[in-house]
Amino acid sequence: MNEPTHALPELPEPTPPEDRVHDPLAVALGNASLLGVGYLMLRRRMLAVAAVVVTVVLVSRLVSTARPAYEIAVLVWWVAVVAHGWFLARRGGSGVALRGQRVVALCITLSVLLAVALLRFDASRIEESVTEARESGDCAGVLSAQDRVWFGHRVADAPLTARGDETVEACDRLRSARTELNTALTGNTDALDEGFETLASVLAEPGNEKTVETTLTGFLGSLPAKEPCTTVTVTEWLRDRKRSHDVLDRSAATAKRTAPAALVGCGDELMTDSSWQDALAHYERLLDRYPGDDLADKARKGARKATQSIELANLRSLLAPGTGSQPEYCSNPAKYSGAKPMGKGTNRALFYTGSTYGDDYSGKLPGSWKAADAADAVLVVCMGEDTFGTSVQTCPYQGKASGSTTYVTFHKIAIPVKVYEVRTGKLVTKRKIQISGSSCPALISYFSSGDSDSGPPSTRYVSESKSDVRSAFRPLVVR
Repeated sequence: MNEPTHALPELPEPTPPEDRVHDPLAVALGNASLLGVGYLMLRRRMLAVAAVVVTVVLVSRLVSTARPAYEIAVLVWWVAVVAHGWFLARRGGSGVALRGQRVVALCITLSVLLAVALLRFDASRIEESVTEARESGDCAGVLSAQDRVWFGHRVADAPLTARGDETVEACDRLRSARTELNTALTGNTDALDEGFETLASVLAEPGNEKTVETTLTGFLGSLPAKEPCTTVTVTEWLRDRKRSHDVLDRSAATAKRTAPAALVGCGDELMTDSSWQDALAHYERLLDRYPGDDLADKARKGARKATQSIELANLRSLLAPGTGSQPEYCSNPAKYSGAKPMGKGTNRALFYTGSTYGDDYSGKLPGSWKAADAADAVLVVCMGEDTFGTSVQTCPYQGKASGSTTYVTFHKIAIPVKVYEVRTGKLVTKRKIQISGSSCPALISYFSSGDSDSGPPSTRYVSESKSDVRSAFRPLVVR
């Protein structure tokens, strides 16, 4: 009897292991995030780590250098990992479509790309704000706009954010230039050199015209400085600056506008300090360069006053007591144009004796004839040594010891004089005057040596009175 046969049940075919089923599109989308997601789907953890490391290195170099070449390198790397993921998935699996993997990969990659796109868009808006601020000359606006940039912007668009950094750096240099120019307002020409060099270097970079102009305008608006002489120092530098044929040449016009008042003001200050030579130089500089300026008349008056002060100082120096019996003026006269001209009436004079041991006849002259100071003098009267003038009378005298008779002749006092007009320094009179006086007194005194007595000297001066001295000097000072 035949035994019944039993058919074996059919077993379902085993499904391929999960790690062998890959969706190339999902892997490629995952790798497009540049985060190694596709490699993780392939369970290639080492490749995923390596991919992330390479991405970090490239992005770091891109952020630190902002060179477009690194942007291209990132793009090439992105294409490479996408293609590599696709290739590995096609080679190692069945190439089936797995909806779940695709959704996950797509979400991750879209999130990354959307974040990058939004950051690039925001970075472009910031750059527009920076550009607008720069073109309006507003460095504060540049700094405010660029402060909105953070690391994400630099990752998304490094070259664009770097341009903003360059604008900020230019504004920082302009801030340094502003500090240097403020220091220059104290008269520091080295700071002025440095400030303008900085302005020129920033101006040489495209797009900085307005910010440089704003900085320059702020400096020029600070002129004149507090001190006129400081302003002169600054305007002289600006005037002598070599022209660069750009906005910096505006400084010459400001110097021209500011210099006249500064020159006059500085001249006045120097006059107060008795620096007359320097004051004269400032007044004359204005008259030479700006003869038609409204302050030209004031400068002329200042120059005249300074010149007279110089002349007066020289006059006093020449009239100062020297090693000889007369001051230097008597042999080397100089003019003082501020003195009154010689005229009719009494011309006040300064009198200088020429005798070291002789009488000072000026003591017997009226006070109204004498000048109190060189500034008040109209004349300078220089007197030479007394000599015997015209004989007046001869009288006999008997020696006190010998009893012998000696005839003594009395002479007028002759004095050579030179009279100078102070205003011109010219010699107006050169002659001898003779002072009259009384003669032949009853007794005369004289000196004798030892036992010998030869009697009194045979010539003597008359005894002058105050009126006699005045009569002799009157023609010199009274016209």
